[in-house]
Amino acid sequence: MKRKLSLLKKRVSVILKDNNRKGFFQIIKEAISFWIVKKEFPYFYFGKFLYRKDIKNYKDYLSSKEVDKITLSKNLHHFQYASLLRNKLAFAFYMEKHNMPVPSLISYNLGNRFFCNSVFQMIDSKQKLLTYYKDLFNKTGKTRIFVKAITEMGGTGAYLITEQNLEEEISKYGTYILANDCIHQDVIVQHDAINKIYKHSVNTIRFDTYMDKNNKIHILVAYMRFGRGGNVVDNMSSGGFYVGVDEKNGVLKSKSYQFMKYGGSQLDRHPDTGIIFEGYKIPYFKEACELIEKCVTYIPDRIIGWDIAITENGPVIIEGNDNTNLLGPDVTYGGLLKHPLYKEIMKEA
Repeated sequence: MKRKLSLLKKRVSVILKDNNRKGFFQIIKEAISFWIVKKEFPYFYFGKFLYRKDIKNYKDYLSSKEVDKITLSKNLHHFQYASLLRNKLAFAFYMEKHNMPVPSLISYNLGNRFFCNSVFQMIDSKQKLLTYYKDLFNKTGKTRIFVKAITEMGGTGAYLITEQNLEEEISKYGTYILANDCIHQDVIVQHDAINKIYKHSVNTIRFDTYMDKNNKIHILVAYMRFGRGGNVVDNMSSGGFYVGVDEKNGVLKSKSYQFMKYGGSQLDRHPDTGIIFEGYKIPYFKEACELIEKCVTYIPDRIIGWDIAITENGPVIIEGNDNTNLLGPDVTYGGLLKHPLYKEIMKEA
């Protein structure tokens, strides 16, 4: 209860401080209308910033029930495909098998059982884990490894392990790694044009795809996520923010979005580097779109959120999500229910 009250207080504070908000009577009127039309408390009316002056079509935004109808649909999602997406180890093996561009899988652990090149080791202490990573760095010549929990989402269980600060990082993250199932991957070196915006995290483009009943693949929305303040992950649920991408020419749009619990700020430039978003060209965007279509060919779930990084050599697949919450694309697109394909999607769901 205390947590809910704290979140509510945070949301109210964000709204009160927002200079772009509509008048209070209009907000109340629209919130009640949203409540009646969607048949649920207008949580998303506030969470998706529909109280802002520039939002006229607030009823075109998805309610939580509409989101659930899509994400839980057995017609749009199939267990055998979803399981490949949700299990990061299975995803890594499968994509590597088909020579798809993904970060190289260096090793992995299932609790305290560690595997590298089919060699098994039992590791039950931080000291042994320290030795394991030292050996891994020596054998591979790597200086950095990215560790991700196999089934977690939103940046939970994601850690950068470096040769330089190994002892400190094992002290911080070792207990978690030993108690969970994780993959250990090569660190993506992103394109210099992306590093100029923010270099401390791999900043990924989220593509939401839909495969229609005729097996034609559509990119519904694209937006790019950025870390900030030294954070090594770009996830919105970890304090990052996102900026829409113009799909026709592969450039960033003018404004960012951030979850309310992290302040809900709307920026026109990155707060750490001052790089202006509007019109910023994303390298290899056309190639990323082509890669996305290929991804869906290999994992034909009908609604997927794909995370793509951009390197100096082209796009790389980070992961796919069948259970994307659709908040980002809904806000970025300006109300997904006005998308020409969404009537069909809702019928199919």
